Amino acid sequence: MKLLPLPGTKLPVSAIILGCMRIAKMPVKDVSRLLNTARDAGINFFDHADIYGTGKSEEVFAAALDLTATQREEIYIQTKCGIRKGFYDYSKAHILASVDASLERLKTDYVDTLLLHRPDTLMEPEEVAEAFELLEASGKVRHFGVSNHNPGQIELLQKYLKQPLIINQLQFSITNSGMVDRGINVNMENPASVDHDGGILEYCRLKNIRIQPWSPFLFGFFDGVFLDHPKFPELNATLERMAKENDITKEALVIAWILRHPAKMQPVVGTTNPERLKNICKASDISLTRPEWYEIYRAAGKQLP
Repeated sequence: MKLLPLPGTKLPVSAIILGCMRIAKMPVKDVSRLLNTARDAGINFFDHADIYGTGKSEEVFAAALDLTATQREEIYIQTKCGIRKGFYDYSKAHILASVDASLERLKTDYVDTLLLHRPDTLMEPEEVAEAFELLEASGKVRHFGVSNHNPGQIELLQKYLKQPLIINQLQFSITNSGMVDRGINVNMENPASVDHDGGILEYCRLKNIRIQPWSPFLFGFFDGVFLDHPKFPELNATLERMAKENDITKEALVIAWILRHPAKMQPVVGTTNPERLKNICKASDISLTRPEWYEIYRAAGKQLP
């Protein structure tokens, strides 16, 4: 597994992250096996959120971690806050309470990164800054970032924060590639040229913010997995052939496609199948050529101008 330094730090973290959204209802012993598989494959980064399983995912993770030989300082734990039932909440009180609850569930004194989960249009950045100051000073949070934020929202936050925002989680996959499509279709009038995100890909690269793609196997907004889906025959045929040529699974090829981008994205994979996870991690050893990368891109129905 390739290790990447987090922006603005010297922390070596795995190129692939294990997302823990789906572990809430799993037996602890099965999650422990999944964690051991992840560690054996070189993953040291684990992604959570306070809403995953309404907090149960963090509890199960902590219990499963106790059954492994992994020490807390050997891994990087990230969690998120800000989504509540029916609304978003970036108030100082909620951020502080959410972190305390996550720490209790995770059975740890600190999280390595806290992300603000979805933009809260009622956000008062001064309150966020106060919360981050307290969390950093108390040692409860070491680094900060966001999820699903555009450049203007990040700039507004950063104006008031002393801490740099080093991560932005964004939906990105072969089929959901809007941040790439826009850059390829500059000066065009086709649908792919429409800028939906304010140039977030280039912005994050300029600002040294790590993009963490979520749902790398899904199309649409949780419409389903594009692998072996009848809606994408050409893409799946291309992935099948190219996976055989590289002696990896199609899942690994999908992740290799993301890792090939020079933005050094850090995809979040949420599989709960240890064998599938082991195969996915082989993506770290594959470096696609430009022709291969663009062939996969075109096979998803994308047109080059």
